[in-house]
Amino acid sequence: MPTEKYLSADTEFTSVLLQEYLNLHRQKSRRYRTLREAYENLYPVYRQPPKESYKPDNRMSVNFAKYITDTMNGYFIGIPIKITHPNKTVAEYLEYLDSYNNQDDNNAELSKLCDIFGHGYELLFRDEQSEIGITYLSPEECFIIYDDSILHRPLYGVRYYYDNNGILHGSFSDKENVYYFRSDNNYAFSEGEPHYFGDVPMIEYVENREKHGIFEDVLSLINAYNKAISEKANDVDYFADAYLKILGTSLDEESLKSLRNNRIINFAGYDTDKLIVEYLQKPNADTTQENLIERLEKLIFHISMVANISDESFGNASGISLEYKLQSMSNLAMTKERKFRAGMNKRYKMICASPGNSLKNDDWLDIDIKFTRNIPKNLLEESQIAGNLSGVTSQKTQLSVLSCVGNVDKEIEQIEKEQDKHSYSTDYPVERAVGESNL
Repeated sequence: MPTEKYLSADTEFTSVLLQEYLNLHRQKSRRYRTLREAYENLYPVYRQPPKESYKPDNRMSVNFAKYITDTMNGYFIGIPIKITHPNKTVAEYLEYLDSYNNQDDNNAELSKLCDIFGHGYELLFRDEQSEIGITYLSPEECFIIYDDSILHRPLYGVRYYYDNNGILHGSFSDKENVYYFRSDNNYAFSEGEPHYFGDVPMIEYVENREKHGIFEDVLSLINAYNKAISEKANDVDYFADAYLKILGTSLDEESLKSLRNNRIINFAGYDTDKLIVEYLQKPNADTTQENLIERLEKLIFHISMVANISDESFGNASGISLEYKLQSMSNLAMTKERKFRAGMNKRYKMICASPGNSLKNDDWLDIDIKFTRNIPKNLLEESQIAGNLSGVTSQKTQLSVLSCVGNVDKEIEQIEKEQDKHSYSTDYPVERAVGESNL
């Protein structure tokens, strides 16, 4: 079954067609649930059938899925995205809009959804104060229907959920209106309510073209690791509770009790060479288990292409050495950045098209979106590079090298204010002295 079912742009969207797409989306829920449970540390090892009561039955898991996701997300968007615009009025409105919607947090959560599920969604709407609202949505609760053209343009954005009574509630948007439906009303559509965004106000962000989660390809290795480490713990319990074997003599209850309490064995007799006292032991597979666990751990980080920053070798790495160690993760981040930027361009294009603000339709074209990798910074090295760029590049490019500068435009504005203030404080005594000399 194809992952996407495209729809001709001139097809009438009916309740029957909506139910068909809802059923197609529910078929993906098993994959989404598996990925979400992995991130939440709910692995199959906890659902295995219980062993016999006399056997150790440890259930352990190492949550590599969460570690890989949070490491990649922190590296990619741990430093908030910088949004700038050459027009001061537009820049101030965009800054207000981001603050109003806590957009730094929205971007981080949206990026995490992409890491877990391979894609995530963003919804634009008008809130109770008629302000533009922006929020993120999990692919478990929404989807977009695309047309069958070569560009696969979005036709409808659908969101749904179930209430406590098991009744499905939902809405879908086309390029002009929002419609609502309920399962107990035979999915009949309500009257359309205009949203004024000029396009489908739901945007899909993808991790990669295949929409694979960051740890999806190593999930089987993670499950194998959890099974191996659980069995390792079972073996430790087994050896700690091994049976004592005594052959060649018979012990009464009092002797067994004394042996258990005093941990001393002392037997008298002439046939001591036929007396055997030892623990029952099964074959020791410690070396094999350790090799398997070590190999699985290396493969998990190698195949996921996310660095194990807890490794001791990272503590001594800096500069070019650190960049080489993060090269694979950097390649993933660059691919994700291009996809994320495309989604953000759609966001701001619809915001600029929406009435009720000071933006023009084409203002989104001049918005500069800057991503910054979250890696240890050497401020001294950055300042030296910035100093060397003086006279070679613009002041804006020069300041953008410094990680300590959050907003380059504001920094330039502050520099100009300080220069004006300094100029005023130095010029005023000269002017005054000239005036007094004329007197």
